[in-house]
Amino acid sequence: MNRKEFIKMCGILGIGVPVFGASSGCEKAGLPVKKVIIIGAGAGGLSAGYLLKQQGIDFEILEASSAYGGRMKISTDFADFPIPLGAEWIETGAGIFDEIVNDSSVPVNLTTIPDAPDRKFVNYSWFNFFEDYVVPSVSDKITFNAIVENINYQGDEVVVTTQNGQLTADRVIVAVPLRILQDGDITFLPALPQVKQNAITGMRVWEGFKAFFEFTDNFYDDMQFEIIPETDGEKWYYDAAFGQNSAKSILGLFTVGTPAAVYTSRSGDDLRDFILAELDGIYNGQATQKYVKHIVQNWNDEPFIKGGYMTDYADYSQVAKLGESVQDKVYFAGGAYTDGEDWVSIHTAARSAKVAVDKMID
Repeated sequence: MNRKEFIKMCGILGIGVPVFGASSGCEKAGLPVKKVIIIGAGAGGLSAGYLLKQQGIDFEILEASSAYGGRMKISTDFADFPIPLGAEWIETGAGIFDEIVNDSSVPVNLTTIPDAPDRKFVNYSWFNFFEDYVVPSVSDKITFNAIVENINYQGDEVVVTTQNGQLTADRVIVAVPLRILQDGDITFLPALPQVKQNAITGMRVWEGFKAFFEFTDNFYDDMQFEIIPETDGEKWYYDAAFGQNSAKSILGLFTVGTPAAVYTSRSGDDLRDFILAELDGIYNGQATQKYVKHIVQNWNDEPFIKGGYMTDYADYSQVAKLGESVQDKVYFAGGAYTDGEDWVSIHTAARSAKVAVDKMID
C-alpha cells in the first residue's frame, strides 16, 4: 500500500490519518538521556527540540543553513498574505495543532478552510504556526550555519563532527532531508546497518518546484495535469489567493517529480517566459497581457534540501525502515522518517519527532 492508497483507505473507513500514536518498543542502551543533538531545524527537528524541552532534557539543534523552517519557507513581501514556497496544505484534521503544541494550557485558535482534499490556512502558514508556537521554546538552542559531516556513535557518547568542530551527546536525532543522506553528505561511524542503507538509497525523491504569478485580474481556473505514469509526479495550477483576505489575483504552480524538470532546468527571464507562454496557450494569451510579477522556488537548488520530497508511491515497508532508530543512539525525524503509515507532510514530520522522543525516554 502506498501513501495515496493509505490516505484514501482512511477516508473510506471514516477515520483520520493517525498522528501521535503510542511509540513501539526498541532496544535500549541502558544509559540516561541528558543531552541530545538534533540535526536539522525543519518541522521534524523543531518538533523534536520542542518535545525534549517539555521533558526537561537538554538539546542543541544544528542547522546547516542560516534560517529555520526547512520546506516550510514562506515569502511575506510578495502579497498581502504569506506565500507558501514549500509546505502549504493541512493534510489531516485541525486537531493536529493542539497535538503538536502538546499542552492543554496553550490555546490554539487558527482559521482554516476546506480546500479538497485537504485544508488551507487563512492569511497564515505552517511556518507561522511553528514560529508562533514551537520556535519560542527552542530558538536559543539553534546553531545556524552548522554543517554536519560525520556522526560517530560507536562509543558511549555520540560524537557529531561539523565543519567547525565536534560536539558530544547521549543521543542524536537526524532530521535532514532524505537527499542529504542519499548523497552521503553526512557519514556514519560505524556505517548504518545495510537494511537502513538500502532503504535510504532505494527511495525516489521527487524534484520540487513552486511558482506564484500575480495578474491584474483572475482569468484562470484550477487545473490539474494528467501525469503518465502517475508515479512520475504531479503538476497543477491553482488559485493561490483562494480563501485569503486578499483582493489580489495570484496563480500558483505546484509540480514535483518528472514534470518539474522543465521548470527546474530554467531560470530568470527564460523561466518566467516559459510559464507565461504555457498559460497563454491555455488562456488565449491573457497571461502575458495581465502579468504583474512572479516569485519562484526551485527546491532542487537548495543546497541543504536538494529536492522536493519523497514520492507518494514509496513502499510503506521501506518507509518504515527509514524511521527506525539505530542502536538506541541514532534517531530519525522528519517527513521521510515515519512508521510507514503516512509520510512527507508536516504533520507526519511532527509525529515522527514524537515517536523518536518517546522511544528515547521510554
